[in-house]
Amino acid sequence: MEYDVIVVGGGAAGLMAAVTASGRGRRVLLLEKMDQAGRKLRITGKGRCNLTNTASLRDTLPHIGSSTAGTTRKPGQSGGVWLRNAYGRFFNHEIMQWFEEHGVPLVEERGGRVFPASGRSLDIFLALIGELEKNPNVTIRKNTTVKSIEVFKDTNASSDVIPQATGVVLQSGERIACRHIILATGGLSYPTTGSTGAGYRMATELGHSVVEPVPSLVALQCKETIPEEMVGFVLKNVQLSISDPQSTIFNSAVGEMTFTNDGLAGPLVLSASRMATRPLHEGLSLTARLDLKPGLSPEQMDRRLLSDIDQNGTRIFNDALRLWLPAELIPLALKQLHIEYYKRLHQITGEERRRLGRWLKGVEFTITGTHDFNEAVVTQGGVSLAEVNPKTMESRLVNGLYIVGELLDLDADTGGYNLQIAFSTAHAAAEAI
Repeated sequence: MEYDVIVVGGGAAGLMAAVTASGRGRRVLLLEKMDQAGRKLRITGKGRCNLTNTASLRDTLPHIGSSTAGTTRKPGQSGGVWLRNAYGRFFNHEIMQWFEEHGVPLVEERGGRVFPASGRSLDIFLALIGELEKNPNVTIRKNTTVKSIEVFKDTNASSDVIPQATGVVLQSGERIACRHIILATGGLSYPTTGSTGAGYRMATELGHSVVEPVPSLVALQCKETIPEEMVGFVLKNVQLSISDPQSTIFNSAVGEMTFTNDGLAGPLVLSASRMATRPLHEGLSLTARLDLKPGLSPEQMDRRLLSDIDQNGTRIFNDALRLWLPAELIPLALKQLHIEYYKRLHQITGEERRRLGRWLKGVEFTITGTHDFNEAVVTQGGVSLAEVNPKTMESRLVNGLYIVGELLDLDADTGGYNLQIAFSTAHAAAEAI
């Protein structure tokens, strides 16, 4: 059988690309290396699948980063501008409409996050795969690994003639001819779902530049020992700031976080990791400052301490720390503050009180690294955007080759923005074909 489009990879981007292309009458072959498609999609969002966000285009773009969108990655710089064209044709409203029309009611939660009303990621996968399975234009082959992409370049033509994709070569040695290939193999996060970086290798073999992939939206490791009492404890409504040795703040936000055996985790930390992961993997040590009382200024904090000390002067310092801290954080406070635990509050000196105030407003951790791809939500880095047409996702180096989803040098904050990238880039590629 002849095919109009071969989609390599059956994740979120690959499924959407196949649905879009086949829905326009194209004969599609979907190749998936695992025994089931959509493995990562089915576990995303802790099994709930935050598939998009209701934020406006203007508000969405700053949440997306890139190392090759005309700038270096720095706080406040956005790779989202590169996606304007694709988002202009298939954005959050279109994504929500598609799933609701295909039997998946949706709900909007805090921060504009959109989930299936059932709370099941499986429903998102079933809607996509169900559309493909009933379409006679689609062939799905699982347990099928693509080894390479074949291209043709006329050796008699001038050097500026761009090669043309001609098909794929499978690991088995089988060759399948096709002039339109959508590469949607995903990044390196959650490798057990099939994301092993094969797409980066294939793109590199065809001449593409690949920004080194690093884990993103991932827990951070710190130099300090985390007391056993703190492991797994959740802090809410605290402010976390990440800065470099020059005190440049990479990220600062208020939210929820937790502690692990070797560092920091939770929603606040995952978001902060986007700006921290690249410097960390380049060997830079960063500082995390945790403000336990973000609602109070330093002056207000000191007045609060003065008042509490005045009213509770006979209490022992160790016990009195419960006035300002959850019990789980007291061992860390005692270790870092160097104030005798048996002191009465009325014995606390002015310098010790100020030291306590500074600590409550800025507990410091030395960040030394991140957890690996097995725990990272997404991959940061990927195929250079300068080598891909933002309107069509077609390679500028190989005609007929389209690169979508997590393979691209695009990553975003938590909140549905990463799946939106996958769906929108896949739709743009299939629509162009």
